[in-house]
Amino acid sequence: MTHDEERWAEALAIEQIHGDGAHDWVIERITQLGADGDEAGVARFMEIIDRLDMLRQRRAVH
Repeated sequence: MTHDEERWAEALAIEQIHGDGAHDWVIERITQLGADGDEAGVARFMEIIDRLDMLRQRRAVH
């Protein structure tokens, strides 16, 4: 699995688990990871939230 595929899989899993609250859940994770100084974790979840936003936009169009 490529890096990009991993992030898509994570975004889809988070969306499935958290539903409409997925975006807020990821924001909370980013905030906590930032407070902990985990730059790699912040970057990872920023990539995930980008994919969640793309999913949301695609669904709004269709």
